[in-house]
Amino acid sequence: MPRSSTLIARVAGAAAGVVLAAATALVAALPAQAASLTQVTGFGSNPGNLAMYAYRPDGLPAGAPAVVLLHGCVQSASTYVANSGWQKYADQWKFTLIAPQQPSGNNANSCFNWFETGDTARGQGEALSIKQMVDYAKNTYGTDGARVYVSGLSAGGAMSATMLATYPDVFAAGSIIAGIPYRCATSMINAFSCMNPGVNKTPAQWGDLVRNAYAGYTGKRPRVAIWHGTSDTTVATANAVESRDQWTNVLGVSTTPTSTSTLPAGTSLEVYGSDQVRLYRVSGMGHGTPVDPGSGADQCGTAGAYFLDTICSTYRDAVFFGLGGGGSSPSPTPTATASPKPTASPSPTPTSAPVCVTASNYAHVVAGRAYQSGGYAYALGSGQRMGLYNTFYTSTLKQTGPAYWVIGC
Repeated sequence: MPRSSTLIARVAGAAAGVVLAAATALVAALPAQAASLTQVTGFGSNPGNLAMYAYRPDGLPAGAPAVVLLHGCVQSASTYVANSGWQKYADQWKFTLIAPQQPSGNNANSCFNWFETGDTARGQGEALSIKQMVDYAKNTYGTDGARVYVSGLSAGGAMSATMLATYPDVFAAGSIIAGIPYRCATSMINAFSCMNPGVNKTPAQWGDLVRNAYAGYTGKRPRVAIWHGTSDTTVATANAVESRDQWTNVLGVSTTPTSTSTLPAGTSLEVYGSDQVRLYRVSGMGHGTPVDPGSGADQCGTAGAYFLDTICSTYRDAVFFGLGGGGSSPSPTPTATASPKPTASPSPTPTSAPVCVTASNYAHVVAGRAYQSGGYAYALGSGQRMGLYNTFYTSTLKQTGPAYWVIGC
């Protein structure tokens, strides 16, 4: 879609208004190591004129997953990779990061054009450019096409919703942080009303916008996590509820949560359906990506403008996507029924021929290789946390002794 100088000028004049983000001057440097964020050229026809950057950790195995990260306005790919905490988990759990970057020639504030119909339709503009980056990763890096995910902040969050709507056949799950429902706006003029105070539609109306993005699609839809600060005045908190309505409708689940939990930093978590949709509300947080600097397993990121020291959303999203095989941070589901926890053997006696089994966490529990407590599955014997107790999370367990299983093989 043509981008006139008038449009660019209007975006520049509304710098704080068009969703979002942090000054490039506040970027924290990437840790020194062999792996680094590298620009990739020649990844496709690139109709949206985006730049592609990729981060591939040292020791990345064949068939690894990938996460697409979409920055906010006046940010860059390196800003988001450096400050969001995603590099920590990419190194730890071995997956690729794909970081598209919006040049100022497309948008004066480097915002993804989530409000332009030509950039938010399947097979067109910026949406197609991002999809081509994923294709490149699958063809060149050997990325597992069944384990590709997307996450973004603000304008990037709105574009994350775009990718989930237009390419449900590409993304297994996604995260929308301080974002906006898909196709809330179709021009610069109505983009501002979408941001604040927000636009109210019925769940069915929101759902139809997503279904129409890929008419006739009958395949599996991606799972969605939604994050929003309760004190966000840039993108009104009403957008979190409207996004919830959109994706629960698309996934065919009720807008009444099946469980609620209280997490650190005054964060509430509402789970919908069989964990198809999550809504995180961070109490008192403004506009930005939730981070929690520190060395803990569930801590991440660098605090700064639009990277707000509250809770590590990246850890929660990585576990939600199934990238980490579990974790150590509690995320209780009060309504869950806990099973008795077996006593772990401190020194299991190895079997002569270790047995490895890959199955859903639900199947592991039913077969007696794991148990469930507080809505999570734990390996029998070792007690290692495998992730959520449901049919969507898949884990590989190895038997190392009688009634003793560990994650991995």
